[in-house]
Order: sequence, then structure tokens, then C-alpha cells
Amino acid sequence: MPRASAILADTRRVADWQLANRTNWAKIPAGRKSVREPRGWEQATFWVALTELANRDRRYAQPLLDLGREQAWQLGDRPFHADDQLIGQAWLWAARHGAGKEAIAPARAYFDHVLANPPTIGLEFIPHAPGKGTSDCTDRWCWCDTIFMAPPTLLRMTKATGDPRYADFAHREFRATTDYLFDPAEQLYFRDSRFFDQRDAKGRKLFWSRGNGWVMAGLVRMLQAMDRKDPKRPAYEKQFKDMAAKLLSLQKADGYWSPSLLDTNPGTPTETSGTAFFTYAFAWGVDTGLLDRKAYEPAAIRGWNAVVRAVQPDGMLGWVQQVGDRPDSVSATETQFYGSGAFLLAGSAMYDLARKRGRY
Repeated sequence: MPRASAILADTRRVADWQLANRTNWAKIPAGRKSVREPRGWEQATFWVALTELANRDRRYAQPLLDLGREQAWQLGDRPFHADDQLIGQAWLWAARHGAGKEAIAPARAYFDHVLANPPTIGLEFIPHAPGKGTSDCTDRWCWCDTIFMAPPTLLRMTKATGDPRYADFAHREFRATTDYLFDPAEQLYFRDSRFFDQRDAKGRKLFWSRGNGWVMAGLVRMLQAMDRKDPKRPAYEKQFKDMAAKLLSLQKADGYWSPSLLDTNPGTPTETSGTAFFTYAFAWGVDTGLLDRKAYEPAAIRGWNAVVRAVQPDGMLGWVQQVGDRPDSVSATETQFYGSGAFLLAGSAMYDLARKRGRY
């Protein structure tokens, strides 16, 4: 187990680089225009993760508060799209750490509109055009990434306001998404319905690392927002532990998980975003007693050491697969806000775990 001080230093290094380069688009040459939107999911993943670092180092609170005021605490512009709801987790944190109730008001209005007009479209992912990753079904949670984006935000809305309707909606939609996209035979989620029948060259199902990373990290953040005595909690804990057991069996000897999870060949590419999310989930699971320490703590350490190796000398996290919906190529010089965010989440959870082990 690394020392907590070393873990925090590495986490700060990545956070500091990302903050210093938050508008340096040359560092993300393959990035879409949407990466420039602070309220979009690419950046929001980093800002939400920064709340966890700020909980452990208050110096990181001010950039969050400044950004929220600059953005007037708004969510994204699309009225139902989960990607536009993620930033609400950062604003809800800000409301408890100096911003006050005004930081919640836009999110409450946004979700009240959702509750008053709940989408009823089916979850089949039918692209608008061949090769396009958009579908009308994205008004609902029809792709697995949404489990990180939306339900933790809604559960935190219920905690902040005392209104149970937000959590009720989250539980209902989570169950619909899981019933549709979760493969009980493999204990993993398909990214969306287009992948149900797809196979790789060796006949294996395609389970995307970052896609399942979104799910595991989303489950962590849902459980964090749920009361210990919530009667719905055991089902989420079981989902988390069942997936963790499968993922434990898929980690490679070098600490990484492959971009395509079932392809565990040692020669598969390094990929940090999925690996960091799984490391976060394992470290948090061990720290809270949900996962067996002897089995999962070594895996969390291997995952952490792996993503630390991918940090460039200047603090940039490399080997982050760019925006996509499936396993793809990746290189040492590729980074993204969501990769940095996943690293910060992993670092915060590993920091807590190291302190619990007396490794200061």
C-alpha cells in the first residue's frame, strides 16, 4: 500500500495539471467541441471528482465555487439527457460548502420538469444515421454511462431537498436500464442495445471497460447518497459486489483492465479511464467493508500503481481513450477531463484506504 501522502501528491499533481490546462484545447486535439462546455459530461466528470479532492484538501474548493457562479449553477441545455445532469453533483456539493441554496435552485427546476414530463420512449438504441452515436432513446437512460451521470445526482437532490420523488424516479429508471443492459451471465453491462449481438474476432461479447467503469463508479456514488437503512440499498450492494467479483477476474497482471474487458491478453492496450474507475470502486468497497480486503485491496493497489505510471512528467494523465462508445485505440499522449476525473476519484478513495491502514 502506498503512503497516503504519496497518493495525495499524485492526485494533486493530476488535478493541478488539469486546472492549469482547462482551456488548453491543443492538449486534447481529438476532443469534440463539446469538451469546451464546462457543464457537459466530459468536463463535469472532472469537476464532480474535484469535490472529492476538495473534501480532503480545501484548496480545491474555490475553483469549484468560482465555476458554479460563472455558470449560474445551471445544468446542461438538453431537458432530459443524462449527460447534462452530471454537473448537478458538483453544484449540490457547492451548496453545502459555501454557495448556499441558490446553487440548488436551477437543478431543482430542471428535475421538476423531468418529473412532470417523464419520457416514455423505449430503450432500444436506434441511431439517427448509420455510424452516428445518437438516438432518440437518450431522453432516457438507454446507455450504461448514464448510471454515473444521472441517478447519483437525483439521489443527492433528494438528500438536499427532502423530496423523495427524485430518488423514486432514479430507482425506477435504474431498474429499467439494468433489466435491459445488464448481462447476468457475464455480470457486466452492454454499452447499449447495439452491442447485444456483437462479438470480437474470437467470438467474445463486447463489454467496454470505461462503460462498465461508469457503472461501478455510479453505483459507488449512489450508495454514498443512500441511507444505510434504505430498504432498496441491499439490491445495489449486491449489484456492486457481483460486478466487482467479475471484474476482479478480468484485471491483467500489469494492473490494467483491457479496453474490451473479456480480452485479457497481456498485449492489449493500456487504458486509464476504465482502470481508474474500477480502482475507485474497489478501494471504496474495501474501505466501507463491502468488499473483502484480502481479495480486493491488492487489486486496488495494482490498479492505482498502473494509472500512476500513466501520468506524464508534467502531470498530464495519458492513455485515456477518447470519446466513444466501444473499445478503441489509445496512446500515451491522449488525455481527457473525464480521465483526470476518474484518477481523482481513485486517488481520493485510495487515500482514505491508506490512512485506514496506518500508511500516512
